[in-house]
Amino acid sequence: MIDLLNPGSWFSHPSPLLQANKECFADFDQGRPLAEYSFVVCDTELTGLNRKKDELISIGAVMIRDLQIDLSSMFHCFVRPRNMDPTQATLVHRITPEQLETAESMEEVLPRFVEYIHGSLLVGHHLPLDMHFLNKATREVMGGTLSNPGVDTMRMAQGYKRVRLGHYHEHNPRTTSYNLDDLGREYHLPEFKPHDALEDALQTAYLFLYFIKKFRKGGLVTLKDIFQSGRVGSFRY
Repeated sequence: MIDLLNPGSWFSHPSPLLQANKECFADFDQGRPLAEYSFVVCDTELTGLNRKKDELISIGAVMIRDLQIDLSSMFHCFVRPRNMDPTQATLVHRITPEQLETAESMEEVLPRFVEYIHGSLLVGHHLPLDMHFLNKATREVMGGTLSNPGVDTMRMAQGYKRVRLGHYHEHNPRTTSYNLDDLGREYHLPEFKPHDALEDALQTAYLFLYFIKKFRKGGLVTLKDIFQSGRVGSFRY
């Protein structure tokens, strides 16, 4: 039996959960219809944006199956940071020091999150930032990094706007916002509370499905179609 809460037992090798995750994507097929994939839309809240010293303090995620949000399967956990003044998080994310002091440790939360995302593609808004901190944590706690391919909705928004406005009519990037909340309002999507990992994941899920619907109408019906079109950011870590 795998001891999920004792990462020290894995020594310097990747945990069995990470190994299983890697094997799941060893022969990943991008040619299937989009509805055949499962996606996990995730968001993280951080103590700050310093990639060396800051930490995860919250992870929120929602599952998409058959291109529909599965509200019965969501993931949301606060994470007790190792080194921080908890008042920093209170100012930005409205997470109280008491919530962080009583939160579970990364060693407890992260294995459950890796189980939750098993076999799914990851989706996020400005996903590389989230993945940097998630992989930083998995290296420390579980001895390796995630293998899930990822899709960045910010890149989807950029690709969609380029096509809609025309390749020969470049828009002024200074007047175009790719902020998650601004995009939600622009496309008349349901609104959620900002700076909350689960609420941001839900906002991103609606944005992702909005773009997928538009791309499918344009004849892009497989994951490979979308990747090759250059309208999304495809990431492997």
